[in-house]
Amino acid sequence: MSLDAQPPAAGPGPPAAGPGPAAAGPQLGADEWVARQEHRREYLPSWLGSAQRRLERAGWWPRLAVAGLAGAALPLIGLGGFQLQVGIDALVIALLAVGLNIVVGWAGLLDLGYVAFFGFGAYGFALLSSSQIGANGIHLPAYLSLPIVMIGAAILGLLVGLPSRRLIGDYLAIITLFFGEAFVELTNNLPASFRLGGPNGIVGIDPIRGFGHQLASNTGYYYLLVILLVATMAVLRLLDTSRTGRAWRAVREDPLAAAAMTIPVNRVKLMAFAFGAMVAALAGTIFAAQQISVFPTDFDTPILILIYAGLILGGTGSIAGAATGALVIMVIYDGLLRSPTDSGYLFYGLILLTLLVKLRPWRRLAAVIAATVALGFAVHAIAGAISASAVAGGPASTGWLGAALRHWVIVPANPTVPGNWGFVLLVCLLIALVQVKGRRRTILLVPALYLAAFVWETRLAAEPAITRQLMIGAILIVMMNARPQGLLGARRVEALT
Repeated sequence: MSLDAQPPAAGPGPPAAGPGPAAAGPQLGADEWVARQEHRREYLPSWLGSAQRRLERAGWWPRLAVAGLAGAALPLIGLGGFQLQVGIDALVIALLAVGLNIVVGWAGLLDLGYVAFFGFGAYGFALLSSSQIGANGIHLPAYLSLPIVMIGAAILGLLVGLPSRRLIGDYLAIITLFFGEAFVELTNNLPASFRLGGPNGIVGIDPIRGFGHQLASNTGYYYLLVILLVATMAVLRLLDTSRTGRAWRAVREDPLAAAAMTIPVNRVKLMAFAFGAMVAALAGTIFAAQQISVFPTDFDTPILILIYAGLILGGTGSIAGAATGALVIMVIYDGLLRSPTDSGYLFYGLILLTLLVKLRPWRRLAAVIAATVALGFAVHAIAGAISASAVAGGPASTGWLGAALRHWVIVPANPTVPGNWGFVLLVCLLIALVQVKGRRRTILLVPALYLAAFVWETRLAAEPAITRQLMIGAILIVMMNARPQGLLGARRVEALT
C-alpha cells in the first residue's frame, strides 16, 4: 500500500463513492501511487493552470487538429520570405525531435548518432533524385524515392542497434556518437566513385514531384511539412497507446523488470532505432529537396544540439512537447537571435520576466530595478568624466532600445577587450549569486544585471553565431531548474514498494 493510502472510515453505511478505482481502496496487483498519478499532475500556477486543464479536457486529437490548422493558417496572415524559411527549418527540426522522442523519450536510449539518419535520408534522396549517378542521373518521383529511403534508413537503424542493444547509458551514447561522427567523416572523405560529392556535397537535387506535379515554392514545402508533421504525430500517437508503446516505456523504466514480464527487450530496442531512423530520413528527404543541395556540414553536431534542445525544452516522452519545444527553439534560434534588435528584446525580456517571477515581495523587485537604473547612469557619468573614449561607442541594440541604453550602459570605442573581461567577471558574479542568499544576493544582483547588459551590448549582440548557442543554453538551464519535465512533459511517477 502506498504512503498516502487512508484506512476506510469506521461506522455503518455504504462506502463513499470516489473518482475512480484508485479511490475505492487498495487494489491487488497495483500500486496506488501509480494508479492515482493522474490526480497528482503538476499544473502551472494561476490562470495558466486553468488553461492547461481546459486544454487537457479538449482531448488529444482535437488539440492536434487545431494546432495543424493554426500552422496552415500562418502563410495566409502574411508569413513569407525569411519568416517562411524560418518556419520550414522549424518544422524540419520538429519532425526530427518527434522521431528522436521515440528513441530517447519512450525507449530511454541515449542516441547521439540520430542526426546520421537525417543525413542518410538527405543523401539517399539526393542520389535517387539528381544527376549524380550515371550519365543522365536517377530522377525517381517522390512517391518512389521516399519509401525507398525510409526503408533503407530503417534497415540502417537496425544495423546500428544490433551492436548497441546490450548497451545502456554512457556506453550507448559513446557508440552512437561515434556512428554520427563517422557518417560526417565518410561523406567528407569517401572517394569520388561513391558519388557523394565529398566536401562539395551534391547540388541540383530534384524538387518533390509526382503524379505530374512538383513543389516549386517555399510555401508548398511549408504546407507539405505541416501535413507530414501532423500525420507523423498522429501515427506515433496510435503507436504510443499500443502494446509497442507500452513496451518501450517499460524498457525505459526497468529493462530487467520488462524482461521478467516476457517483453523482448532487445527486439523492442531495435524497433525504437528503426522507427526513429525512418522519421529522421523522412525529414532528410524534405530538407534535401527544399534546399536543392546537401553538404556534410549540414549533419554535424550543431544540428544534433538543436534537436535535443527542442526535445528537452518540450518534454521527453511527449509527442506534442517534442514538436512544441523544437518549434520554440528554432523560432528563437533562427528567427529572433539573428537580428541584434530582436535578440536584444529577447535578452532583456527574459531578464525582466525572470525578475518578475523570482523576486518577491514587489518592493524588493522595485528596489532592484531602481538600483540597477541608478547604478547605470552613475557609472556612465563617472566613466565619461574620466575618459571620453570609455563611452565613445554605441550599444549593439538599435531602435528605441538602443536609444534608451545609449546614456546608461558603457560601450567603449574599442569594446572587444573590455567585453571579454566583463564576460569573465559576469560568470564569477553569477557563481557568487548561486552561493549567497538573502540580502547579500539582492545586493549582488544589482551589479550583475548591469554587467550583463554591458557584456551583451559590447560582445554578445555583436557575435550572433556564439550568442545563439549561449542563449539556447541559458534557456534550457532555466527551464530544467524551473520545470525539469519540460513545457508539456509529465513528471515521472516513482512506485513505492
